[in-house]
Amino acid sequence: MTEDNDNLDLRSQKWTEMTGIPGFLQRAHLKSMGLRETDYQRPIIGICNNTSDFNRCHTHFDGMVAAVKETILRAGGLPRVFNTMTMGADNTRPMGISFMHRNLLAMEIEQTAITYSMDGLVLLGACDETIPAMLMAAASLDLPAIVLPGGPSFTGYWRGKDVGSGSDMHQAFDAVHRGELDECALTCLESSLERTAGHCTTMGTASTMTTIAEALGMAPAGSSAIPAVDSRRLAMSRDVGEHIMRLVRDDTRPSQIMTAEAFDNAIRALATVDGSSNAVLHLLAIAGRTEVDLKLDRFDELSVDTPVLLNLKPSGKYYMNDFFNAGGVPALLNALGPLIHRDVLTVTGQTMGEAISDAEIEDDRVIGTLENPVAQPQGFAVVRGNIAPDGAIIRTGVATPDLLVHRGRAVVFESNEELQANLYDPEFDIRKDDVIVLRGQGPRGAVGMPEYGRIPVPEKLLRLGVTDMLRVSDNRMGGTVKATAVLHVAPESAVGGPLGLVRSGDIINLDINLRRIDVEVSDAELEIRRAELPPRKPAKLPERGFARLYATNVTQANAGCDFDFLSRAHETIHQLDAEITQ
Repeated sequence: MTEDNDNLDLRSQKWTEMTGIPGFLQRAHLKSMGLRETDYQRPIIGICNNTSDFNRCHTHFDGMVAAVKETILRAGGLPRVFNTMTMGADNTRPMGISFMHRNLLAMEIEQTAITYSMDGLVLLGACDETIPAMLMAAASLDLPAIVLPGGPSFTGYWRGKDVGSGSDMHQAFDAVHRGELDECALTCLESSLERTAGHCTTMGTASTMTTIAEALGMAPAGSSAIPAVDSRRLAMSRDVGEHIMRLVRDDTRPSQIMTAEAFDNAIRALATVDGSSNAVLHLLAIAGRTEVDLKLDRFDELSVDTPVLLNLKPSGKYYMNDFFNAGGVPALLNALGPLIHRDVLTVTGQTMGEAISDAEIEDDRVIGTLENPVAQPQGFAVVRGNIAPDGAIIRTGVATPDLLVHRGRAVVFESNEELQANLYDPEFDIRKDDVIVLRGQGPRGAVGMPEYGRIPVPEKLLRLGVTDMLRVSDNRMGGTVKATAVLHVAPESAVGGPLGLVRSGDIINLDINLRRIDVEVSDAELEIRRAELPPRKPAKLPERGFARLYATNVTQANAGCDFDFLSRAHETIHQLDAEITQ
Protein backbone atom coordinates (compact mmCIF):
# COMPACT_ATOMS: atom_id res chain seq x y z
CA MET A 1 0.00 0.00 0.00
CA THR A 2 1.38 3.43 -0.92
CA GLU A 3 0.45 6.95 0.00
CA ASP A 4 0.40 10.11 -2.10
CA ASN A 5 3.78 11.85 -2.11
CA ASP A 6 2.76 14.81 -4.26
CA ASN A 7 2.45 17.33 -1.43
CA LEU A 8 5.69 16.41 0.33
CA ASP A 9 8.59 18.88 0.38
CA LEU A 10 11.35 16.31 0.05
CA ARG A 11 15.02 16.98 0.64
CA SER A 12 15.86 14.49 -2.12
CA GLN A 13 14.19 16.75 -4.69
CA LYS A 14 17.18 19.08 -4.39
CA TRP A 15 19.09 16.30 -6.18
CA THR A 16 16.49 14.82 -8.52
CA GLU A 17 15.01 18.13 -9.71
CA MET A 18 18.25 20.01 -10.33
CA THR A 19 18.57 21.71 -13.73
CA GLY A 20 21.46 21.78 -16.14
CA ILE A 21 24.37 19.38 -16.21
CA PRO A 22 24.28 18.54 -12.45
CA GLY A 23 20.62 17.51 -12.65
CA PHE A 24 21.20 15.57 -15.86
CA LEU A 25 24.03 13.58 -14.25
CA GLN A 26 22.02 12.90 -11.08
CA ARG A 27 19.09 11.50 -13.04
CA ALA A 28 21.31 9.58 -15.45
CA HIS A 29 22.99 7.98 -12.45
CA LEU A 30 19.65 6.88 -11.00
CA LYS A 31 18.39 5.58 -14.34
CA SER A 32 21.60 3.61 -14.85
CA MET A 33 20.51 1.51 -11.84
CA GLY A 34 17.20 0.68 -13.52
CA LEU A 35 15.13 3.30 -11.72
CA ARG A 36 12.24 5.16 -13.32
CA GLU A 37 11.30 8.78 -12.68
CA THR A 38 8.34 7.60 -10.60
CA ASP A 39 10.76 5.65 -8.39
CA TYR A 40 13.03 8.51 -7.41
CA GLN A 41 10.13 10.89 -6.95
CA ARG A 42 9.32 8.87 -3.83
CA PRO A 43 10.84 9.71 -0.41
CA ILE A 44 14.36 8.26 -0.46
CA ILE A 45 15.20 6.34 2.72
CA GLY A 46 18.81 5.56 3.60
CA ILE A 47 19.26 2.23 5.38
CA CYS A 48 22.51 2.19 7.34
CA ASN A 49 23.89 -1.33 7.61
CA ASN A 50 27.33 -2.14 9.02
CA THR A 51 27.29 -5.90 8.93
CA SER A 52 30.56 -7.71 8.19
CA ASP A 53 32.34 -10.99 8.75
CA PHE A 54 34.24 -9.30 11.60
CA ASN A 55 31.10 -8.65 13.65
CA ARG A 56 29.10 -11.62 14.90
CA CYS A 57 26.51 -9.26 16.41
CA HIS A 58 25.33 -8.24 12.93
CA THR A 59 25.65 -11.38 10.79
CA HIS A 60 21.85 -11.80 10.61
CA PHE A 61 21.16 -8.31 9.27
CA ASP A 62 20.53 -9.32 5.63
CA GLY A 63 17.05 -10.60 6.43
CA MET A 64 16.23 -7.49 8.47
CA VAL A 65 17.41 -5.19 5.67
CA ALA A 66 15.30 -7.09 3.15
CA ALA A 67 12.22 -6.78 5.36
CA VAL A 68 12.75 -3.04 5.85
CA LYS A 69 13.26 -2.47 2.11
CA GLU A 70 10.16 -4.42 1.18
CA THR A 71 7.95 -2.43 3.53
CA ILE A 72 9.40 0.94 2.51
CA LEU A 73 8.64 0.12 -1.13
CA ARG A 74 5.10 -0.92 -0.27
CA ALA A 75 4.61 2.27 1.74
CA GLY A 76 5.66 4.49 -1.18
CA GLY A 77 9.34 5.06 -0.46
CA LEU A 78 12.58 4.23 -2.24
CA PRO A 79 15.02 2.34 0.05
CA ARG A 80 18.76 2.79 -0.51
CA VAL A 81 21.17 0.68 1.56
CA PHE A 82 24.62 1.99 2.46
CA ASN A 83 27.36 0.30 4.47
CA THR A 84 29.60 1.83 7.10
CA MET A 85 32.50 0.80 9.27
CA THR A 86 31.78 -2.29 11.34
CA MET A 87 32.57 -2.46 15.06
CA GLY A 88 32.70 -5.87 16.73
CA ALA A 89 33.99 -4.95 20.18
CA ASP A 90 35.01 -8.51 21.14
CA ASN A 91 36.99 -9.00 17.95
CA THR A 92 39.29 -5.98 18.23
CA ARG A 93 42.83 -5.71 19.49
CA PRO A 94 43.18 -4.33 22.05
CA MET A 95 39.70 -5.30 23.13
CA GLY A 96 37.38 -2.32 23.31
CA ILE A 97 39.40 -0.10 20.96
CA SER A 98 36.13 0.19 19.01
CA PHE A 99 35.08 2.82 21.55
CA MET A 100 37.28 5.27 19.64
CA HIS A 101 35.51 4.40 16.42
CA ARG A 102 32.11 5.35 17.81
CA ASN A 103 32.94 8.93 16.85
CA LEU A 104 34.17 7.80 13.43
CA LEU A 105 30.96 5.89 12.71
CA ALA A 106 28.85 8.85 13.81
CA MET A 107 30.84 11.11 11.45
CA GLU A 108 30.60 8.61 8.60
CA ILE A 109 26.82 8.31 8.86
CA GLU A 110 26.47 12.09 9.13
CA GLN A 111 28.69 12.72 6.12
CA THR A 112 26.98 10.06 4.01
CA ALA A 113 23.55 11.55 4.73
CA ILE A 114 24.79 15.07 3.99
CA THR A 115 26.30 13.97 0.68
CA TYR A 116 23.48 11.86 -0.72
CA SER A 117 19.77 12.38 -1.38
CA MET A 118 18.14 11.01 1.77
CA ASP A 119 14.82 12.09 3.26
CA GLY A 120 15.02 9.73 6.22
CA LEU A 121 17.23 7.14 7.88
CA VAL A 122 16.81 3.61 9.22
CA LEU A 123 19.77 2.76 11.45
CA LEU A 124 20.53 -0.92 12.09
CA GLY A 125 22.89 -1.62 14.96
CA ALA A 126 23.62 -3.92 17.85
CA CYS A 127 27.22 -4.12 19.07
CA ASP A 128 28.47 -1.89 21.88
CA GLU A 129 29.37 1.37 20.15
CA THR A 130 27.10 1.02 17.12
CA ILE A 131 23.81 2.19 18.65
CA PRO A 132 25.34 5.24 20.39
CA ALA A 133 27.16 6.25 17.19
CA MET A 134 23.90 6.06 15.27
CA LEU A 135 22.06 8.10 17.88
CA MET A 136 24.82 10.72 17.80
CA ALA A 137 24.56 10.94 14.02
CA ALA A 138 20.76 11.13 14.14
CA ALA A 139 20.96 13.98 16.65
CA SER A 140 23.44 15.91 14.53
CA LEU A 141 21.60 15.41 11.26
CA ASP A 142 18.10 15.97 12.62
CA LEU A 143 16.59 14.16 9.66
CA PRO A 144 13.65 11.80 10.34
CA ALA A 145 15.37 8.70 11.69
CA ILE A 146 14.60 5.46 13.48
CA VAL A 147 16.86 2.92 15.19
CA LEU A 148 16.32 -0.79 14.54
CA PRO A 149 18.24 -2.83 17.16
CA GLY A 150 19.71 -6.13 16.02
CA GLY A 151 18.81 -8.12 19.13
CA PRO A 152 20.68 -10.45 21.50
CA SER A 153 22.07 -13.89 20.84
CA PHE A 154 20.36 -16.93 22.30
CA THR A 155 21.57 -17.78 25.78
CA GLY A 156 24.40 -20.32 25.92
CA TYR A 157 24.31 -23.60 27.84
CA TRP A 158 27.25 -25.24 29.62
CA ARG A 159 27.55 -27.90 32.30
CA GLY A 160 23.86 -27.99 33.05
CA LYS A 161 23.22 -24.25 33.29
CA ASP A 162 22.57 -21.18 31.18
CA VAL A 163 25.61 -19.03 30.46
CA GLY A 164 26.13 -15.68 28.80
CA SER A 165 28.67 -13.09 27.80
CA GLY A 166 31.13 -11.57 30.22
CA SER A 167 30.32 -12.42 33.80
CA ASP A 168 30.12 -16.21 33.36
CA MET A 169 33.41 -16.18 31.46
CA HIS A 170 35.15 -14.11 34.15
CA GLN A 171 33.86 -16.44 36.85
CA ALA A 172 35.20 -19.42 34.91
CA PHE A 173 38.65 -17.83 34.59
CA ASP A 174 38.69 -17.06 38.31
CA ALA A 175 37.82 -20.73 38.96
CA VAL A 176 40.76 -21.80 36.77
CA HIS A 177 43.08 -19.55 38.77
CA ARG A 178 41.79 -21.12 41.98
CA GLY A 179 42.49 -24.58 40.55
CA GLU A 180 38.79 -25.52 40.31
CA LEU A 181 38.57 -25.76 36.49
CA ASP A 182 41.04 -26.78 33.79
CA GLU A 183 41.75 -25.43 30.32
CA CYS A 184 39.62 -28.16 28.73
CA ALA A 185 36.58 -26.79 30.56
CA LEU A 186 37.33 -23.28 29.22
CA THR A 187 37.52 -24.61 25.66
CA CYS A 188 34.11 -26.21 26.10
CA LEU A 189 32.74 -22.91 27.43
CA GLU A 190 34.13 -21.11 24.36
CA SER A 191 31.93 -23.28 22.16
CA SER A 192 28.85 -22.89 24.36
CA LEU A 193 28.77 -19.22 25.31
CA GLU A 194 27.27 -17.59 22.19
CA ARG A 195 25.06 -19.91 20.12
CA THR A 196 23.72 -17.59 17.42
CA ALA A 197 24.17 -14.23 15.77
CA GLY A 198 23.32 -11.26 17.97
CA HIS A 199 24.87 -9.14 20.68
CA CYS A 200 25.75 -10.17 24.24
CA THR A 201 23.06 -11.92 26.25
CA THR A 202 23.78 -10.13 29.53
CA MET A 203 23.14 -6.49 30.44
CA GLY A 204 26.43 -5.36 28.94
CA THR A 205 26.94 -2.25 26.87
CA ALA A 206 25.08 -3.56 23.79
CA SER A 207 21.97 -4.63 25.72
CA THR A 208 22.09 -1.43 27.75
CA MET A 209 22.26 0.81 24.69
CA THR A 210 19.46 -0.97 22.83
CA THR A 211 17.31 -0.60 25.95
CA ILE A 212 18.23 3.08 26.11
CA ALA A 213 17.39 3.62 22.42
CA GLU A 214 13.91 2.34 23.18
CA ALA A 215 13.57 4.40 26.36
CA LEU A 216 14.70 7.51 24.46
CA GLY A 217 11.87 6.94 22.02
CA MET A 218 14.24 6.46 19.06
CA ALA A 219 13.59 2.71 18.69
CA PRO A 220 10.06 1.24 18.56
CA ALA A 221 8.57 -0.08 21.77
CA GLY A 222 9.39 -3.77 22.13
CA SER A 223 12.21 -3.77 19.57
CA SER A 224 15.32 -4.14 21.67
CA ALA A 225 15.00 -7.49 23.49
CA ILE A 226 13.65 -9.71 20.68
CA PRO A 227 16.33 -12.37 20.10
CA ALA A 228 18.37 -11.73 16.97
CA VAL A 229 17.20 -14.83 15.10
CA ASP A 230 13.60 -14.80 16.36
CA SER A 231 11.06 -14.43 13.52
CA ARG A 232 9.45 -11.58 15.45
CA ARG A 233 12.52 -9.48 14.73
CA LEU A 234 11.75 -9.68 11.02
CA ALA A 235 8.18 -8.62 11.77
CA MET A 236 9.54 -5.66 13.76
CA SER A 237 11.78 -4.80 10.78
CA ARG A 238 8.68 -4.55 8.60
CA ASP A 239 7.07 -2.27 11.18
CA VAL A 240 10.16 -0.05 11.05
CA GLY A 241 9.74 0.37 7.29
CA GLU A 242 6.26 1.77 7.90
CA HIS A 243 7.38 3.92 10.83
CA ILE A 244 10.14 5.67 8.86
CA MET A 245 7.72 6.56 6.09
CA ARG A 246 5.36 8.08 8.62
CA LEU A 247 8.22 10.04 10.20
CA VAL A 248 9.20 11.47 6.81
CA ARG A 249 5.67 12.38 5.82
CA ASP A 250 5.05 14.07 9.19
CA ASP A 251 8.57 15.61 9.19
CA THR A 252 9.12 14.26 12.71
CA ARG A 253 12.75 14.76 13.63
CA PRO A 254 15.02 13.46 16.41
CA SER A 255 15.06 16.91 18.04
CA GLN A 256 11.34 16.45 18.73
CA ILE A 257 11.97 13.04 20.31
CA MET A 258 15.31 13.35 22.13
CA THR A 259 14.20 15.99 24.62
CA ALA A 260 15.36 16.56 28.20
CA GLU A 261 12.45 14.43 29.42
CA ALA A 262 13.40 11.64 27.01
CA PHE A 263 16.96 11.66 28.35
CA ASP A 264 15.54 11.39 31.86
CA ASN A 265 13.62 8.32 30.71
CA ALA A 266 16.83 6.88 29.28
CA ILE A 267 18.70 7.44 32.54
CA ARG A 268 15.83 5.90 34.51
CA ALA A 269 16.01 2.87 32.20
CA LEU A 270 19.77 2.68 32.68
CA ALA A 271 19.35 2.73 36.45
CA THR A 272 16.50 0.23 36.60
CA VAL A 273 18.33 -2.35 34.45
CA ASP A 274 21.56 -1.69 36.38
CA GLY A 275 23.21 -1.14 33.02
CA SER A 276 26.71 -0.66 31.70
CA SER A 277 28.87 2.23 32.91
CA ASN A 278 29.77 2.90 29.27
CA ALA A 279 26.21 4.13 28.77
CA VAL A 280 27.05 7.20 30.84
CA LEU A 281 29.72 8.20 28.31
CA HIS A 282 27.37 7.46 25.42
CA LEU A 283 24.38 9.39 26.76
CA LEU A 284 26.55 12.41 27.52
CA ALA A 285 27.86 12.29 23.95
CA ILE A 286 24.40 11.89 22.40
CA ALA A 287 22.97 14.74 24.47
CA GLY A 288 25.97 16.85 23.51
CA ARG A 289 24.74 16.72 19.89
CA THR A 290 21.36 18.15 20.95
CA GLU A 291 20.16 21.23 22.81
CA VAL A 292 19.77 19.18 26.01
CA ASP A 293 22.29 20.30 28.64
CA LEU A 294 22.88 16.91 30.28
CA LYS A 295 25.32 16.91 33.19
CA LEU A 296 27.07 14.00 34.89
CA ASP A 297 25.27 14.67 38.16
CA ARG A 298 21.90 13.91 36.54
CA PHE A 299 22.79 10.22 36.52
CA ASP A 300 23.25 10.29 40.28
CA GLU A 301 20.12 12.38 40.87
CA LEU A 302 17.89 9.92 39.02
CA SER A 303 19.65 6.78 40.27
CA VAL A 304 19.00 7.52 43.95
CA ASP A 305 15.24 7.01 43.66
CA THR A 306 15.06 4.50 40.77
CA PRO A 307 14.86 0.93 42.07
CA VAL A 308 16.32 -1.96 40.10
CA LEU A 309 13.42 -3.80 38.44
CA LEU A 310 15.42 -6.11 36.17
CA ASN A 311 17.04 -9.30 37.43
CA LEU A 312 19.70 -9.70 34.76
CA LYS A 313 23.39 -10.54 34.81
CA PRO A 314 25.95 -9.31 35.65
CA SER A 315 24.24 -7.91 38.76
CA GLY A 316 21.29 -10.32 38.67
CA LYS A 317 20.47 -13.88 37.60
CA TYR A 318 18.83 -14.01 34.17
CA TYR A 319 19.61 -13.22 30.51
CA MET A 320 18.24 -11.12 27.65
CA ASN A 321 16.11 -13.98 26.29
CA ASP A 322 14.43 -14.18 29.69
CA PHE A 323 13.93 -10.40 29.64
CA PHE A 324 12.15 -10.64 26.30
CA ASN A 325 9.92 -13.48 27.49
CA ALA A 326 9.09 -11.49 30.63
CA GLY A 327 7.72 -8.55 28.64
CA GLY A 328 10.83 -6.67 27.53
CA VAL A 329 11.46 -2.95 27.78
CA PRO A 330 7.78 -1.90 27.47
CA ALA A 331 6.81 -3.95 30.53
CA LEU A 332 9.82 -2.66 32.42
CA LEU A 333 9.14 1.00 31.64
CA ASN A 334 5.44 0.58 32.40
CA ALA A 335 6.37 -0.92 35.77
CA LEU A 336 8.29 2.28 36.61
CA GLY A 337 4.94 4.06 36.79
CA PRO A 338 5.22 7.78 37.59
CA LEU A 339 9.03 7.74 37.33
CA ILE A 340 8.69 7.75 33.51
CA HIS A 341 7.71 10.79 31.45
CA ARG A 342 4.80 9.35 29.49
CA ASP A 343 3.90 12.31 27.31
CA VAL A 344 7.14 12.34 25.28
CA LEU A 345 6.99 11.47 21.58
CA THR A 346 8.41 8.25 20.12
CA VAL A 347 9.31 7.15 16.60
CA THR A 348 6.08 5.18 16.28
CA GLY A 349 4.05 8.40 16.44
CA GLN A 350 2.71 7.40 19.83
CA THR A 351 3.65 8.96 23.12
CA MET A 352 5.72 6.81 25.44
CA GLY A 353 2.67 6.31 27.64
CA GLU A 354 0.59 5.08 24.71
CA ALA A 355 3.37 2.78 23.52
CA ILE A 356 3.80 0.97 26.86
CA SER A 357 0.35 1.23 28.46
CA ASP A 358 -0.72 -2.33 27.59
CA ALA A 359 2.63 -3.96 28.39
CA GLU A 360 2.43 -6.49 31.22
CA ILE A 361 5.04 -8.37 33.22
CA GLU A 362 4.96 -12.02 32.11
CA ASP A 363 7.56 -13.31 34.58
CA ASP A 364 7.97 -11.57 37.92
CA ARG A 365 11.20 -13.43 38.59
CA VAL A 366 12.81 -11.33 35.86
CA ILE A 367 10.97 -7.98 36.07
CA GLY A 368 9.97 -6.53 39.40
CA THR A 369 7.65 -3.70 40.37
CA LEU A 370 7.94 -0.51 42.39
CA GLU A 371 6.20 -2.34 45.23
CA ASN A 372 8.41 -5.42 44.91
CA PRO A 373 11.69 -4.38 43.24
CA VAL A 374 14.60 -6.65 42.45
CA ALA A 375 16.84 -4.31 44.44
CA GLN A 376 16.69 -0.92 46.08
CA PRO A 377 18.04 2.07 44.12
CA GLN A 378 21.72 1.71 43.21
CA GLY A 379 22.51 2.67 39.61
CA PHE A 380 25.36 5.15 39.32
CA ALA A 381 26.98 7.24 41.99
CA VAL A 382 29.00 10.25 40.91
CA VAL A 383 31.93 10.85 43.21
CA ARG A 384 34.25 13.82 43.45
CA GLY A 385 37.29 14.67 45.50
CA ASN A 386 40.86 15.82 45.33
CA ILE A 387 41.71 13.16 42.72
CA ALA A 388 38.49 13.56 40.69
CA PRO A 389 37.47 17.23 40.76
CA ASP A 390 35.35 16.91 37.59
CA GLY A 391 33.80 13.67 38.72
CA ALA A 392 34.04 9.92 38.39
CA ILE A 393 31.41 7.20 38.43
CA ILE A 394 30.87 3.89 40.17
CA ARG A 395 28.31 1.30 39.11
CA THR A 396 27.15 0.31 42.55
CA GLY A 397 25.04 -2.68 41.52
CA VAL A 398 28.06 -4.72 40.38
CA ALA A 399 30.26 -3.55 43.26
CA THR A 400 30.92 -5.39 46.50
CA PRO A 401 28.89 -3.53 49.17
CA ASP A 402 31.72 -3.67 51.74
CA LEU A 403 34.02 -1.85 49.32
CA LEU A 404 31.70 1.12 48.75
CA VAL A 405 33.09 2.66 51.92
CA HIS A 406 36.73 1.72 51.89
CA ARG A 407 40.12 3.02 52.94
CA GLY A 408 43.24 1.40 51.56
CA ARG A 409 46.80 1.71 50.38
CA ALA A 410 47.23 2.91 46.79
CA VAL A 411 49.17 0.68 44.43
CA VAL A 412 49.77 2.84 41.36
CA PHE A 413 50.37 1.80 37.76
CA GLU A 414 51.21 4.26 34.99
CA SER A 415 49.98 2.04 32.17
CA ASN A 416 48.19 -1.20 31.45
CA GLU A 417 51.50 -2.67 30.30
CA GLU A 418 53.09 -1.91 33.69
CA LEU A 419 50.09 -3.36 35.48
CA GLN A 420 50.12 -6.59 33.47
CA ALA A 421 53.88 -6.99 33.97
CA ASN A 422 53.74 -6.59 37.75
CA LEU A 423 50.35 -7.06 39.39
CA TYR A 424 50.07 -10.78 38.61
CA ASP A 425 53.64 -11.64 39.63
CA PRO A 426 53.36 -13.87 42.74
CA GLU A 427 56.18 -11.88 44.35
CA PHE A 428 54.55 -8.48 43.81
CA ASP A 429 53.46 -6.68 46.99
CA ILE A 430 49.68 -6.51 46.70
CA ARG A 431 47.32 -6.99 49.66
CA LYS A 432 43.60 -7.64 49.89
CA ASP A 433 42.67 -4.16 51.16
CA ASP A 434 44.84 -2.27 48.66
CA VAL A 435 43.39 0.11 46.08
CA ILE A 436 44.62 -0.55 42.55
CA VAL A 437 45.16 2.75 40.72
CA LEU A 438 45.54 2.64 36.94
CA ARG A 439 46.15 6.01 35.31
CA GLY A 440 47.20 7.41 31.97
CA GLN A 441 44.39 5.42 30.35
CA GLY A 442 41.77 8.10 29.69
CA PRO A 443 40.52 9.26 26.28
CA ARG A 444 43.77 11.06 25.45
CA GLY A 445 46.25 9.05 27.53
CA ALA A 446 45.31 5.72 25.96
CA VAL A 447 43.98 6.74 22.57
CA GLY A 448 40.75 4.88 22.00
CA MET A 449 40.28 4.15 25.71
CA PRO A 450 40.42 0.32 25.45
CA GLU A 451 38.74 -1.54 28.31
CA TYR A 452 41.61 -1.79 30.76
CA GLY A 453 39.58 -0.86 33.84
CA ARG A 454 38.32 -4.32 34.78
CA ILE A 455 41.64 -5.50 36.34
CA PRO A 456 41.18 -9.09 37.55
CA VAL A 457 42.07 -9.92 41.14
CA PRO A 458 45.61 -11.41 41.29
CA GLU A 459 45.70 -15.19 41.44
CA LYS A 460 47.52 -15.31 44.77
CA LEU A 461 44.71 -13.30 46.40
CA LEU A 462 42.01 -15.39 44.71
CA ARG A 463 43.54 -18.45 46.34
CA LEU A 464 43.19 -16.70 49.70
CA GLY A 465 39.50 -16.18 49.11
CA VAL A 466 39.64 -12.54 47.93
CA THR A 467 36.98 -12.08 45.24
CA ASP A 468 37.04 -8.32 44.68
CA MET A 469 39.16 -5.21 45.23
CA LEU A 470 38.67 -1.47 44.77
CA ARG A 471 40.03 -0.12 41.51
CA VAL A 472 40.38 3.56 40.56
CA SER A 473 41.06 4.57 36.97
CA ASP A 474 40.58 7.22 34.32
CA ASN A 475 39.76 4.29 32.03
CA ARG A 476 36.47 2.45 31.52
CA MET A 477 35.18 -1.11 32.01
CA GLY A 478 33.07 -3.55 30.01
CA GLY A 479 29.40 -3.68 30.87
CA THR A 480 29.27 -7.45 31.42
CA VAL A 481 31.76 -7.30 34.30
CA LYS A 482 30.98 -7.59 38.01
CA ALA A 483 33.63 -5.63 39.95
CA THR A 484 34.10 -2.61 42.21
CA ALA A 485 35.62 0.21 40.19
CA VAL A 486 35.70 4.00 40.25
CA LEU A 487 35.93 4.85 36.57
CA HIS A 488 36.14 7.77 34.12
CA VAL A 489 38.12 9.89 36.59
CA ALA A 490 38.13 13.42 35.19
CA PRO A 491 40.23 15.17 34.28
CA GLU A 492 42.46 12.26 33.28
CA SER A 493 46.06 12.21 34.42
CA ALA A 494 47.38 12.59 30.85
CA VAL A 495 46.05 16.16 30.72
CA GLY A 496 47.24 17.08 34.21
CA GLY A 497 44.44 15.62 36.33
CA PRO A 498 45.34 15.16 40.02
CA LEU A 499 45.10 11.36 39.75
CA GLY A 500 48.62 11.78 38.35
CA LEU A 501 49.82 13.05 41.76
CA VAL A 502 48.92 9.89 43.69
CA ARG A 503 51.87 7.79 44.83
CA SER A 504 52.01 4.14 45.79
CA GLY A 505 51.60 3.93 49.57
CA ASP A 506 49.20 6.89 49.79
CA ILE A 507 45.87 6.17 51.45
CA ILE A 508 42.78 6.46 49.26
CA ASN A 509 39.41 6.92 50.89
CA LEU A 510 36.15 6.12 49.08
CA ASP A 511 32.87 6.99 50.80
CA ILE A 512 29.90 6.37 48.56
CA ASN A 513 27.53 7.89 51.10
CA LEU A 514 29.36 11.21 50.93
CA ARG A 515 30.01 10.82 47.20
CA ARG A 516 33.70 11.40 47.88
CA ILE A 517 36.94 9.88 46.70
CA ASP A 518 40.14 11.42 48.04
CA VAL A 519 43.76 10.68 48.57
CA GLU A 520 44.69 11.45 52.17
CA VAL A 521 47.32 13.99 51.25
CA SER A 522 47.07 17.70 52.01
CA ASP A 523 46.45 20.27 49.31
CA ALA A 524 49.84 21.77 50.11
CA GLU A 525 51.58 18.43 49.60
CA LEU A 526 49.77 17.86 46.34
CA GLU A 527 50.94 21.26 45.09
CA ILE A 528 54.50 20.40 46.09
CA ARG A 529 54.22 17.14 44.16
CA ARG A 530 52.87 18.97 41.13
CA ALA A 531 55.78 21.41 41.25
CA GLU A 532 58.27 18.55 41.60
CA LEU A 533 56.96 16.71 38.58
CA PRO A 534 59.04 17.13 35.45
CA PRO A 535 57.36 19.31 32.83
CA ARG A 536 54.34 17.34 31.74
CA LYS A 537 54.55 16.04 28.22
CA PRO A 538 51.30 15.49 26.38
CA ALA A 539 50.39 11.90 25.72
CA LYS A 540 52.26 10.79 22.64
CA LEU A 541 50.17 11.66 19.62
CA PRO A 542 49.61 8.99 17.00
CA GLU A 543 51.45 9.90 13.86
CA ARG A 544 48.53 9.79 11.45
CA GLY A 545 44.95 8.95 10.65
CA PHE A 546 41.81 8.93 12.71
CA ALA A 547 43.72 8.10 15.90
CA ARG A 548 45.56 11.41 15.65
CA LEU A 549 42.31 13.32 15.07
CA TYR A 550 40.85 11.54 18.10
CA ALA A 551 43.74 12.27 20.43
CA THR A 552 43.77 15.92 19.41
CA ASN A 553 40.07 16.69 19.68
CA VAL A 554 38.38 14.23 22.08
CA THR A 555 36.70 15.70 25.16
CA GLN A 556 37.04 14.36 28.69
CA ALA A 557 34.89 11.55 30.09
CA ASN A 558 32.56 13.90 31.96
CA ALA A 559 31.63 15.36 28.53
CA GLY A 560 31.17 11.99 26.83
CA CYS A 561 34.46 11.67 24.90
CA ASP A 562 32.95 13.20 21.77
CA PHE A 563 34.87 15.57 19.52
CA ASP A 564 34.84 19.16 20.67
CA PHE A 565 33.92 20.40 17.18
CA LEU A 566 30.79 18.22 16.87
CA SER A 567 28.73 19.19 19.90
CA ARG A 568 25.30 20.75 19.43
CA ALA A 569 25.49 20.54 15.65
CA HIS A 570 22.04 19.13 14.92
CA GLU A 571 21.22 21.80 12.32
CA THR A 572 24.32 21.10 10.25
CA ILE A 573 22.58 19.17 7.46
CA HIS A 574 19.89 21.81 7.01
CA GLN A 575 22.43 24.61 6.97
CA LEU A 576 24.57 22.76 4.43
CA ASP A 577 21.57 22.01 2.24
CA ALA A 578 20.72 25.72 2.23
CA GLU A 579 24.30 26.68 1.38
CA ILE A 580 24.42 24.17 -1.49
CA THR A 581 21.11 25.44 -2.86
CA GLN A 582 22.41 29.01 -2.82
